[in-house]
Amino acid sequence: MNENAKGSVKGTDKDPRRPSAAGGREVRFTTVSGESIAPLYAPDDVARINFLSEIGYPGEFPYTRGIHESMYRGKLWTMRQFAGFGAPEDTNARYHYLLAQGQTGLSVAFDLPTLMGRDCDDPVSWGEVGICGVSVSSLADMEVLFRGISLGDVSTSMTINAPAAMMLALYMVVAEKQRARAADLRGTIQADILKEYIAQKEWIYPPRPSMRIVTDMIEYCAGEMPRWNPVSVSGYHIREAGSTAVQELAFTLADGFAYVEAGIERGMGVDEFVPRLSFFFNSHLDFFEEIAKFRAARRIWAKRMKNRYGAKSPRSLMLRFHTQTAGCTLTAQQPENNIVRTAFQALAAVLGGTQSLHTNSMDETLALPSEKAVKIALRTQQIIAHETGVTNTVDPLGGSYYVESLTARMEDEAEAYFEKIDALGGVIPAIEAGFFQREIADAAYRYQRELDAKEKVIVGVNDFVEEGEVVGIPILEIPPGVEAKQAARIAAVRGSRSDEEVRRALAALKKAAQDGTNLMPGLLQCTRAYVTLGEMCLELAKVFGVHQETPVF
Repeated sequence: MNENAKGSVKGTDKDPRRPSAAGGREVRFTTVSGESIAPLYAPDDVARINFLSEIGYPGEFPYTRGIHESMYRGKLWTMRQFAGFGAPEDTNARYHYLLAQGQTGLSVAFDLPTLMGRDCDDPVSWGEVGICGVSVSSLADMEVLFRGISLGDVSTSMTINAPAAMMLALYMVVAEKQRARAADLRGTIQADILKEYIAQKEWIYPPRPSMRIVTDMIEYCAGEMPRWNPVSVSGYHIREAGSTAVQELAFTLADGFAYVEAGIERGMGVDEFVPRLSFFFNSHLDFFEEIAKFRAARRIWAKRMKNRYGAKSPRSLMLRFHTQTAGCTLTAQQPENNIVRTAFQALAAVLGGTQSLHTNSMDETLALPSEKAVKIALRTQQIIAHETGVTNTVDPLGGSYYVESLTARMEDEAEAYFEKIDALGGVIPAIEAGFFQREIADAAYRYQRELDAKEKVIVGVNDFVEEGEVVGIPILEIPPGVEAKQAARIAAVRGSRSDEEVRRALAALKKAAQDGTNLMPGLLQCTRAYVTLGEMCLELAKVFGVHQETPVF
């Protein structure tokens, strides 16, 4: 990989990228994202790549090969299974089960009402309570959710965005009641509101006040919770919405840069808060494209932090990320095939250098995972870690002509997207113009047409189909009576708390929203008074309004 690299095989005149005329399959060789792939990669494909400045060594700028010198020889990734269903006591039992099976971190999935900032007894919530995650409406629910689990000793990830600040306050007060210091709490709350407008669509307030709330969290955590990641910039949902790998890479990093710029505008130093920003990527089915995506992400982030934002601390330059295998690739048909899909996706994440990993269960396209399915998913990670040998050396694919060429190409294409976003005025103006939404919709449409034409094959869906197949795996049933149980708990909370404390806390929160004061102290005051999630969200909506998306056609 230097300026003298040649594209031909030594001693021959053969062009190694020219396909053989004989024995070729009639297939369009492209990545899942539609990028064309050459028959063979050789030294001239990486001739322009300078080893030291573009690839380098693990633990050194630009961190293409990993953020730590020893990577998994020193410490394995955190094995984190997404869990949450029913009432808090149901999920609490699952957490104790997973910890007993060797899981090394907790990850909370909330139900739809919670994700939208609605209490469980809100009429809008009826029929959804505890269905797609755990129902949490107040401090009482959070206390049950983590009963018997020492929050000072465990790392917790919470996947929630619009009401993330409220959930963080609930978590902190539970820890406070356990006598754990906020400064000792470890974990991540997603809080990536920008990707909600781009892809997932779970918002409450318009983009600009929502960015204010996220920036308040970043500022508060920088001072009070130095071990906590206040934002997990999430490409996962962008990919699940139908984006290409390059779009996931570019749009996710663009969101990350927007949070950096918001922190700088607030008056914080880059090295004061950027080291606690983390990322969350999807690991899709195109094995090498995903590995290249992860490597390109680290390189782009390191360069931008150093060259544009003036970061000095190596920790600001290191892009740390969690990975989840691609839920959108799971199939209801022949669901056992999902075990294989997940294994390859998890392996790509490991070879790409992830810091933590969630492996999907084979039944997640049908329901929330059963105990057996989630154990298989966890064992998949453990087999990769302890049986395959891929952790024996750092970045074993480094130097591959194909991988390095693909990494460089993805970086170039991401930079082209950054230019388009900048030309629109930045991420929020681009959201308001529908740019991201159109790009993803176009990519999803192209991919669906390829599936319909069988240019891309999904085993068991558009080829290798089993006629008359009956899905015969057991699935998780949500316990009956969850909605009634949760409604009774929130009624008990409202009946036992001090109404005067609730009024004072909500008034203080509203005043902070109006005068620009950091919202986190007000949210903590509300939480201690057992103000519910819906009540806090509604009070802020009186100041910030609610978001209505402009349709994109």
